[in-house]
Amino acid sequence: VRHVSRLFVTAAKLRVPFFSVVLRKGYGLGAMGMTAGGFHAPVFTVAWPTGEFGAMGLEGAVRLGYRKELQAAAEGAERDALFDRLLAEQHAKGSAEQMATTLEIDAVIDPAHTRHWLVQGLAGAKVGEPSATRFIDTW
Repeated sequence: VRHVSRLFVTAAKLRVPFFSVVLRKGYGLGAMGMTAGGFHAPVFTVAWPTGEFGAMGLEGAVRLGYRKELQAAAEGAERDALFDRLLAEQHAKGSAEQMATTLEIDAVIDPAHTRHWLVQGLAGAKVGEPSATRFIDTW
């Protein structure tokens, strides 16, 4: 975590426009670090329809978060069916469309429109001083 936190500190010092385009997966601190500290930090954060979000990989999240329920189910087909149902629920909650609906990201875009989003972002973005209130520089 200490080494990854350098991404956050560096992002806080950025004076150039920063945009995020999530192509596939955005999980945990890695996703936050790659998006300048959070999905709300860049000028915009958009995702392709294939985007998937979560605090960690969804399979691992189901195994950890529903451990008791999975252990209580009979081993074999019943447990596998429960796991598949819970995983499908997590995929639905972490889909790009759901993230845009809850305003965690700005939009779900057609991959063919990615260049247009980036060009429009550059045309409208302002270069300024880094925000001293977003992060505290400890280095």
